[in-house]
Amino acid sequence: MIQLTIDGKDLAVPEKKTVLEAARGAGIDIPTLCHDPRLAPYGGCRLCLVEIDGMAKPVTSCTTPVREGMVVRTVSERLYRLRRTIVELLLSDHPNDCMTCIGNGDCTLQELAYFYGLRDNRFHGARREHHRVDANPFITREQNKCVLCGLCVRVCEEVQGVSAIGFADRGFETKIVPPFGEDLNCEFCGQCVAVCPTGALSARLWAGKPRTGGIRSTRTVCTFCGCGCNLTLKTKANEVFRVDSEPTTHNRGWLCVKGRFGYDFINSPERLRTPLIRRSKGGPLEAVDWPEALQHIVSAVTRIKAEHGPDAFAGLSSARCTNEENYLFQKLLRAAIGTNNVDHCARY
Repeated sequence: MIQLTIDGKDLAVPEKKTVLEAARGAGIDIPTLCHDPRLAPYGGCRLCLVEIDGMAKPVTSCTTPVREGMVVRTVSERLYRLRRTIVELLLSDHPNDCMTCIGNGDCTLQELAYFYGLRDNRFHGARREHHRVDANPFITREQNKCVLCGLCVRVCEEVQGVSAIGFADRGFETKIVPPFGEDLNCEFCGQCVAVCPTGALSARLWAGKPRTGGIRSTRTVCTFCGCGCNLTLKTKANEVFRVDSEPTTHNRGWLCVKGRFGYDFINSPERLRTPLIRRSKGGPLEAVDWPEALQHIVSAVTRIKAEHGPDAFAGLSSARCTNEENYLFQKLLRAAIGTNNVDHCARY
């Protein structure tokens, strides 16, 4: 363990931790824009600057490892001015359309501007203008709102291993684009959307939907495969309009294209919401409650097994069930009914 002092607090933290990790572990907040604990340290936004005794200049806390006896200050007049100026410079090249931005209420840059009380900006001049619209069904890029934090580039490379986007050009013309400036054409997992701290990246399915006001969050499990990724459904007026995942879950907040964007079926008017029974051959399907439906199944299975034997039954399982559900399904067929006629849709 390393002994150090941060803002007058004596701390003991494991070696190889960064100053930022040590501070946040002690409940000391340091602003960041480009940091994500699930990704490698980057130090691009410079907002996490701290002062360390013995160092002539402030250093980025997200890339500075702790050392024995280190004395750190995260709050000072100098640091306040530096951070405030950084936010002002970012806002000087950023659209002022928070009222209609899809990221309103869930934007790190907006929170920083609010914290530093930035209503007016000292810096004026040319702004980057990007008007390209990608032709894809999942992700909207509004490049004018990009602050070049690099989170999207890094998550695509470090987590997905795809490297579908990267930095292009230099200086004032720097931007994040797919290879050769073409339309975004990747796995559309949406990891870049999940880590974007502004409204530069969003899902097309979110357009015109509620943002933060009056929404309800419900934790559940993805049904598309047996991995069991945790989801957070955002709902309003009994309609699911967005899917996220918390970084503290076992999938660390990462989702695939199906888990993040394949939720239209939840709101489908054709979705079955109650058991249906056809009481006679060719007759209509009638809605019933679960006790009646289960009793009907037991009676039919018992009768058919007595008349034709257990091999008159076959079971087809689904990849959208969990491993535990698939296990119970085949156990029902083999142990309760007595047949080995069990197959799986993913085999085809």
